[in-house]
Amino acid sequence: MLEKGNLARYASHPGASRGRFHAEPPAPTRTEYQRDRDRIVHSTAFRRLVYKTQVFLNHEGDLFRTRMTHSLEVAQLGRSVGRSLGLNEDLIEAIALAHDLGHTPFGHAGQDALHACMAPWGGFEHNLQSLRVVDHLEERYPQWNGLNLTFETREGILKHCSRTNALAIEAVEPEGVGRRFLDGSSPSLEAQLCNLADEIAYNAHDIDDGVRSGLIDLEQVAQASLLGNYLNATLVEHPGLASPSTDRRLLYESIRRMLSAMVYDLIETTRGALERAAPPDVAAVRAQRGLVAFSGPMQQASQRLKTFLMHNLYRHSQVMETTARARQIIQELFEIYCTNPAQMPARFMTRIDQADGDPRQTARTVADYIAGMTDRYAMREHHRHTGLRIFAGDAAHGRIE
Repeated sequence: MLEKGNLARYASHPGASRGRFHAEPPAPTRTEYQRDRDRIVHSTAFRRLVYKTQVFLNHEGDLFRTRMTHSLEVAQLGRSVGRSLGLNEDLIEAIALAHDLGHTPFGHAGQDALHACMAPWGGFEHNLQSLRVVDHLEERYPQWNGLNLTFETREGILKHCSRTNALAIEAVEPEGVGRRFLDGSSPSLEAQLCNLADEIAYNAHDIDDGVRSGLIDLEQVAQASLLGNYLNATLVEHPGLASPSTDRRLLYESIRRMLSAMVYDLIETTRGALERAAPPDVAAVRAQRGLVAFSGPMQQASQRLKTFLMHNLYRHSQVMETTARARQIIQELFEIYCTNPAQMPARFMTRIDQADGDPRQTARTVADYIAGMTDRYAMREHHRHTGLRIFAGDAAHGRIE
């Protein structure tokens, strides 16, 4: 049996996995979670992330984060923390790389627009869509739809879920990944860790991208208490970085210090919680709440930073203008495809034909198609159908296969 000898007793052991929907013989050289990670990396949905928005659209600059670079940063942070805690790094990596597979083009603007379009049929949520991608939408195997991932990876992907959606999942998968949203139990420590690694990653890189874009500056950033403390400490230690010609070094060093502080706080707080709770195995972890956590002061500081980013970056007039245009593209594409489904590729039309006129299934199929688009493909499709170029310089290309 292939397992790492340094896993803690409360870590997820691949040999004790709850398995897959479809039983498969074990791989000779890889654990179950390594197989999950590899399937995710080779999936079509993962490749699309390179052209999906984090905060800034792909064509706005080559160095802004995308959903793919964000996912890679979450995986790196998660593995670093997980190694210190004796958790399963392969499972952490698999969850981190897959957690945004269901994101729409244009980031949260696209999700909000698609959610509004889907309101009569249960709405749209990117986290639930990520599970849908790995369970149903990937088409890589002759025997089944999806990637046939392990329970533990799928559980980590589904980090939020409404009671209504959890009940729907439970109806088709009793005692499955939706159960914890009904009975209040917890996921694995690896899944809990990925949630906070995600928070650390976007706090750091959204500041970096915001400053790079010119929408926020270092003086504003200094007002955000969490990063401001490290920025001031960096200037005390390296006063030469106060020059405008070295402001990038100042920003990078300050972000590095903030990342280190958040990571070490998370490790120490979680280690203390694990020592007090002393869970003997994963089952005991599931019976307790919030074992992976920041300290109270760090959680408050992180929340203040998120509030700063919301007011100064995400709601900046330039970002809001982009958001409005992105919503227009998503809303109009949804209407076009619902009115004339034949405009979609044949495999989506097959699903609609099989639905026999059910408007809910037609709408869900359209949502699946749009959610799978990259930013530039959505721009191209919108231009093809309407003749409009909503974004300057959107000579979009790419295709949905």
